[in-house]
Amino acid sequence: MTDLEFLACAEQLLRAIEQCCDQINDNTDADVDNQRTGAMVTLTFANRSQIIINQQKPLHEIWMATKSGGYHYRFDGSQWQCTKNSGEFFAQLSRDASAQAGMALRFAG
Repeated sequence: MTDLEFLACAEQLLRAIEQCCDQINDNTDADVDNQRTGAMVTLTFANRSQIIINQQKPLHEIWMATKSGGYHYRFDGSQWQCTKNSGEFFAQLSRDASAQAGMALRFAG
């Protein structure tokens, strides 16, 4: 994967996260604040806990930090997979966001 391909895929991922937050806030009682700063998105929940997702361009990875831990993801041509076998990005984000929000939340790309 070239740097330009990575940046395009990573941008698509970050936009999907922002769109999911908008849909969650429109359709549920969850109050998930999403703030984008360059190549990083910070999700802040009502209890003030956060999930931080950012691009790691030199490694062609997406990193996610949650209360449950830190995760690194690489694009496999169809989805972002954890480099340590924790599974697909949006599945992990949904699990951790649900735990931190105290209610079921679904993120998808």
